[in-house]
Amino acid sequence: MRGFFGWAAALLLIVAPAMARAKGGAGDTPAPATDSAPTAAKAPAKASPDAGDTAKTDASNLEVEIEELRDLLQNQAKQLQSQSDQLSEQQKKMQMLEEQLKGTTAARENLLAAPAGTSAVVANAPVSASSTAVLTSLPAASELTATATAASEPVGAGTPTPQDQGVPDSPLQFHLGSAYFTPVGFMDFTGVFRNHNAQGGIGSNFASLPYALTSAAGAQNPLDHVTEGRLSMQNSRIGFRVDALVKDAHVIGYMEADFLGNNPTNVSVTSNSNTLRSRLYWVDISKNKWEILGGQTWSLITPNRVGISPLPGNVFFSQDVDVNYQVGLAWGRIPELRFVYHPTDKVAVAIALDNQDQYVGGSSGAPVIVSPTAGGPVLGGVTGLVGSQLDNQTTTQNSPAIFPDFIVKAAFDPSPRYHFELGGVERQFRVAVNSTTATTSPIIDHSLTGGGAFGNFNVQLFRGFRVIVNTYWSQGGGRYIFGTVPDVIVQPNGTLSAIRASSTVSGFEYTHKNTLLYSYYGGVYAAKDVGFANGTEYGYGVDASSTGNYAAAISQNRTIQEATIGFNQTMWRDAKYGALNVIGQYSFLTRNPWGVIPGQPNEANLNLVFLDLRYTLPGSAPTLGK
Repeated sequence: MRGFFGWAAALLLIVAPAMARAKGGAGDTPAPATDSAPTAAKAPAKASPDAGDTAKTDASNLEVEIEELRDLLQNQAKQLQSQSDQLSEQQKKMQMLEEQLKGTTAARENLLAAPAGTSAVVANAPVSASSTAVLTSLPAASELTATATAASEPVGAGTPTPQDQGVPDSPLQFHLGSAYFTPVGFMDFTGVFRNHNAQGGIGSNFASLPYALTSAAGAQNPLDHVTEGRLSMQNSRIGFRVDALVKDAHVIGYMEADFLGNNPTNVSVTSNSNTLRSRLYWVDISKNKWEILGGQTWSLITPNRVGISPLPGNVFFSQDVDVNYQVGLAWGRIPELRFVYHPTDKVAVAIALDNQDQYVGGSSGAPVIVSPTAGGPVLGGVTGLVGSQLDNQTTTQNSPAIFPDFIVKAAFDPSPRYHFELGGVERQFRVAVNSTTATTSPIIDHSLTGGGAFGNFNVQLFRGFRVIVNTYWSQGGGRYIFGTVPDVIVQPNGTLSAIRASSTVSGFEYTHKNTLLYSYYGGVYAAKDVGFANGTEYGYGVDASSTGNYAAAISQNRTIQEATIGFNQTMWRDAKYGALNVIGQYSFLTRNPWGVIPGQPNEANLNLVFLDLRYTLPGSAPTLGK
């Protein structure tokens, strides 16, 4: 605007003298047209001495005006340059503020997209009530206005909140070198009640619910007649996340631990000195469309909520308080090497190599296969496979690992409302036994290929309401259903047979303001795979009336089912000071053994209630890279 007025003033200075001269000529009486032409023809007009002086004066005035105009233009140019510099500075400041706003807004959107009351793992999508959390929050516009107004008021003009009492907010992560460290964790206080003593702590042993009878003769099981109630802080989490940009690659290091490790036998007597346990410990490097991960992570077989990501907030493992999650969930936290390709922002394809385990039962109360009885056609070394070459949880990492489990997965996210994924797993098993019944005979190897497939999706039907379906089918993949089903059985000749198993976790999650409501159905089915050797049944699904097999029969389940409802209420939440949540869960569990004696109960059941108080640490991961 100043430039416009400057140009207008300059134009006025130039035009004004000419206008003045034109005005003066017009005031004289003009000569008749007939006289003017002859006079000019007769004699040339003589210049008056005053006319020359006037011309000189006009030229001098014009030069002064031009000089003044030049000075004016130069001043205007300087002002314009100064304004341009100021505008550039303001744009830089605005860009910096936009970058900061982008980071906190993205994290807040993830947090708000998460089920209300759930914690959000640093810079993530919704997370489980049992997941690690680092909160991200950005005040609403009204809150920003209120804060700005309060800042401009004199001290004592209002009553500030504890967070606004003149102490500036610290960053939501701390900087070390060129890397950003973000705290990860929460303080958990969990209470659980069960109407039978399932002997599981705050994690339920789904496959070993107390059966009413302990013998074919009908001996009563005392555990079925006493209740169980516990208080614990073991589900509390501690850890950190590291973000850095290294040669245009985004590097994330993630570590998470809880206190559910192998406790000393006197842990419940006096001090309750719970043992720290590693959960996650991995590094992820992503650049352009490629990503590579190595370390202990959520297995690629675990359902995702969004894309293919190892971050807990992007992984589905239910909202349950139970630290063993929901019956039927296919999952693992296993050492893994993963490669991911992102052809677009909506599609991801991955392959992974997971640490192998030749599993035949025994984890968290799960049933163990029955081996063939020695003698007759049973080859040497067969009866000793379980517990040596096949993992029955009596030893630690003694079973051979022939080749890592090979997992593939493709995920599609056409919009934030939809997520679909398909994948499969291929597994290799191998054992060595004698070639005859004599243990001195040459050794022969027997191999088996097993595997499975999975299909999962979650869809938002309307605002805040999401339907979730996760399914898994396998032949030799029971290990991934929380070990509730063994992978294989052993034949008398030393060969292996894969057990068919399938599972599902399906339900909904509904978020309204600060409240999350959820409900799931989870189920596991295991097929019978048995044979006879020396007059005795072996394998999985043996009959309770078979000689010496009653205890095994009532533990080898045909189905395990769980119905769950729960809530998660957020009391308050902000990335600057963390969150406080109250979480509740009720579940009804049943298991049905394959072999029961007629007239005896054909199932065991359990009611369980969880109540949890959780404080989540403050903090928010930075926005780096893509």
